[in-house]
Amino acid sequence: MAQPSYRRCRKSGRSRGLMVSLLRLVCAAVAMLAMSTLARAEEGFPFGTEMTLEALPQAGSKRIPNIEIGDNGEVVLELWCKGGKGQFSVAGNTVIFVPGQIQDRSCPPAKAQADDELVAALGSVETWKRQGDGLLLIGPKPLRFRVNGN
Repeated sequence: MAQPSYRRCRKSGRSRGLMVSLLRLVCAAVAMLAMSTLARAEEGFPFGTEMTLEALPQAGSKRIPNIEIGDNGEVVLELWCKGGKGQFSVAGNTVIFVPGQIQDRSCPPAKAQADDELVAALGSVETWKRQGDGLLLIGPKPLRFRVNGN
């Protein structure tokens, strides 16, 4: 009777080793899938993100324009002085920005002009590219934005 028990243990040991190997393979496949999904998310247009323009503040202010891009491309703009809304439409690497209502907040002329120029530059972008934690909007005047870290 000792031999059949021994054989069962030996077979069971091989089965256990096979199960462990299979489990490791499944875990590795799940990890690779998760990493590829994360990489695709980093490469896609940054919907659901708040970003700050890579620019220096204007004289007498610490404020730098930022955009908050909603999950459906809706945008809340906070410019050097003015604020407003807009909409991004994205297809592949093509992007269109349509400005909405921009609030004039009794801005000094220099800041109002800079805000108007930034809205015009956003409206003239044609393509986009992710660069790490940044977004490059490409048009006659390229604009770089960085994801706001918390």
